[in-house]
Amino acid sequence: MQDYDRLKEMVESVADDIAKAEGGNKAAGTRVRKIMQDIKATAQEIRKKILEVRSSEQP
Repeated sequence: MQDYDRLKEMVESVADDIAKAEGGNKAAGTRVRKIMQDIKATAQEIRKKILEVRSSEQP
């Protein structure tokens, strides 16, 4: 699933900023929060698609 691959890439891309934010970098913390909102939205899209697949399979 393409959305799942995108979700994995988003999680991997935020790793550096998380380390910087833990070190006290406020700008990195802001970037982390923004990316986490995007991750949340992408995860919700995946949930909706999974429910659609499940619903379409039931007779």
